[in-house]
Amino acid sequence: MYEQVSHSLLNNILDELKPDIRRRDLRHFYTRLGANFYAIYSLFHHLYGKRADFQQQMVRLVEVMASRYIERPAPLKQLDIGREADHEWFLSQEWVGMALYTDGFAGNLQGLRSHLSYLQELGVNMVHVMPILKCPQGASDGGYAVSDFRDIDERAGSLTDLQELATDMRRRNMLLTLDVVVNHTSDEHLWAQWSRAGDGHYQDYYYIFDNRDVPDMFEETMPEIFPETAPGNFTYDETMQKWVMTVFNSYQWDLNYSNPAVFIEMLDIILFWANQGADIVRLDAVAFLWKKIGTTCQNEREAHLILQLMKDCSQVTAPGALFIAEAIVAPVEIIKYFGEDAVIAKECEIAYNATFMALLWESVATKSAKLLNQGIRSLPDKLDRATWLNYVRCHDDIGLGFDDADIVRAGYEPFAHRRFLVDYFTGVYDASPARGQPFGVNDKTGDARISGALASLVGLEEAIDHKDEDAISNSINLILLLHSMIMAFGGLPLLYHGDEIGTLNDDSFRKDLAKAGDNRWMHRPKIDWDKAELRHRHGTVEERIFSGLQRMIAVRKSTPAFADYNNRELLDSANPHLFAFMRANPHAGSDSVLVVGNFDASPQSLTLSDLSNRGQFEYGQLRDLYSGEAPTQFKDQLVVPAYRFYWLTDQRLY
Repeated sequence: MYEQVSHSLLNNILDELKPDIRRRDLRHFYTRLGANFYAIYSLFHHLYGKRADFQQQMVRLVEVMASRYIERPAPLKQLDIGREADHEWFLSQEWVGMALYTDGFAGNLQGLRSHLSYLQELGVNMVHVMPILKCPQGASDGGYAVSDFRDIDERAGSLTDLQELATDMRRRNMLLTLDVVVNHTSDEHLWAQWSRAGDGHYQDYYYIFDNRDVPDMFEETMPEIFPETAPGNFTYDETMQKWVMTVFNSYQWDLNYSNPAVFIEMLDIILFWANQGADIVRLDAVAFLWKKIGTTCQNEREAHLILQLMKDCSQVTAPGALFIAEAIVAPVEIIKYFGEDAVIAKECEIAYNATFMALLWESVATKSAKLLNQGIRSLPDKLDRATWLNYVRCHDDIGLGFDDADIVRAGYEPFAHRRFLVDYFTGVYDASPARGQPFGVNDKTGDARISGALASLVGLEEAIDHKDEDAISNSINLILLLHSMIMAFGGLPLLYHGDEIGTLNDDSFRKDLAKAGDNRWMHRPKIDWDKAELRHRHGTVEERIFSGLQRMIAVRKSTPAFADYNNRELLDSANPHLFAFMRANPHAGSDSVLVVGNFDASPQSLTLSDLSNRGQFEYGQLRDLYSGEAPTQFKDQLVVPAYRFYWLTDQRLY
């Protein structure tokens, strides 16, 4: 489609807008719409152009974007302008995040607001507030089964509470991240209720079938997400006497994005939450957005087109808001969720680095960085204006989604190695101090994932029970080592609430019938604020972890080399226990940081002369940015103590 044709189409659509929209002063909106319209129209036409109501749906799409722009608060419009001018603002090393459940962290949104100073004390300035939208009391999937996309669950608070939180966070230069579950709704959502009542318009919002013919064809190639608790991908609804696609749980109905009305509804919801003050919108389960018979119904081409269209539309109405892609998929697939542009992220600016997370845990179990080094070398390069979300722990289970070819290259057999890792972290392996539990066990494939709090998985719980001071120190050092990797790797480091004070497994979930069947709740804790106060008492576990992370965050923020401009070089240390990489200051090439982590229980050495073209570190006087100390060296041999890390610079440069 030629640009002039696109321009003519845009004029026709603007003429069809409602009069109350056309009368508004929408200069910034029209400028952005004009700049993005060719892409928006092309994508919308590719997805929905064969429909008889295409033009009507296209007008409705523009009306939604314009209406949400009109409603966008003035401070957020001003923020948009500033972020457009500094379009790489989120690549800075100054951002450090934390994910938390409001009820577990502080009771509700008002409680969270009252504890913002605690987060600032630690150094956190980006907060991912886990799902707070209305959901059923029992069948909620931890908040990801939404029954009302435009209202807050009363247990969390109100829209007013959220708006006040967002305003307070902006004053403190803190970013707010909110979830929008884009793949499915609760079966108690109004759209589902109207479907059950026989409304064909809303039945088209879902994948609903009269018999098993089509579902059975889907099932031939679709994997099961929760084989233990939700086998299969379809659920029979007694009220409708029809089959509904339910990929995750029987009470979560998958949305049908081949219907443009669904896309427009969900875009409207994303823009609604951007207008409530969300700096970052986390789009949940994006890999599942397009369903096609004969495929796994994951990572389909059309799913990426939907995300590109969502991003282009958001750029018109709320360009200051970023997207996170929640896609826990193979490295070759995850990189696609940044988009296809050579530089600019045209889908989501941020994506979870689940591969890095899983590789770090593998190194904890094996005390080796062989697979970590191999897996990171296989991780595709990200786009320039995109960044990873690096994390050690999150609300979900730990999947072992390494590439089989990388496992083989590291010297392991894939099935046996995954089995060992599950056994290690669930305590089946005799030499393991970990206290996790298997999750999502698939008896057909032997696959399993892992639940458990960070501190319990690294052995801190067992060490405390046995009053073993050496083991306690080792566990604390492991916690700090893991976080040092996500802080220095390149991207946004995301802590998980409770990990900053060594919170252990919480088995109280078993007393709640709504949670008892899902052991992921063992690592979704309620923060004990009396325990948190121990961070001020020198020598306590809480103080050692909190102060260590606090110092680590402060150093990260003051180190330009940790900004994310594709300025990381992986190094071959020739020592299988060490993971080493170089971070270069993008604004001063000689101002580099050598990052080294030792995953073994014994000290290890790094031969600096083996690092290609790294003469400054071979002959210089090294200083650790984190501790301020000069590490032990013998000639060009650098000694890295057990479970320790270094962020090294050449002292001559300072």
